[in-house]
Amino acid sequence: MTIYTRAGDGGTTALFGGKRIFKSDLQVETYGSIDELSSILGIILSLSDKKTNDSLISSIQKDLYLIMSFLADGKVELSVLNNKVGTFEDQIDKISLGLSKLNGFILPQGNLATTTCHFARTVCRRSERTVVLYAKNSSLLKNPNILLIIRYLNRLSDLLFTLARQSSHKHEVVV
Repeated sequence: MTIYTRAGDGGTTALFGGKRIFKSDLQVETYGSIDELSSILGIILSLSDKKTNDSLISSIQKDLYLIMSFLADGKVELSVLNNKVGTFEDQIDKISLGLSKLNGFILPQGNLATTTCHFARTVCRRSERTVVLYAKNSSLLKNPNILLIIRYLNRLSDLLFTLARQSSHKHEVVV
């Protein structure tokens, strides 16, 4: 079996269920931005030196695939994400105990691991904005699954910010 199908050569792509839409459609942009975020998390994994957060990051990538499936009209169960929001908050609180008090803005500088976490955070924020825009334009803004995705991405960006601070602290990067 080949990787190419030629079905998208005319500028369309298939959703779950077979419906074809243009690749420029906001729905495709929405799950595409989350795919981009997952790829950046893969870079974070490749840069990890102590492997302390590897299982958490891998778990997040799996969650993002569930979210992408839902956004591509797949019939998936997202209730597992409820617990993940609490897990993110617990991790943020735990990591923050070992960090200095946050007194101002932090520039996205430092070593590659730190700046990649910051980059992932910004892509996560963009993904969140895109989900909100898609939901608003498709009248899904009150859909419980969409609201869960928005909450998940909001807290994930907080976690990524905290991981960037942890990486900066671990590598003694002053910004």
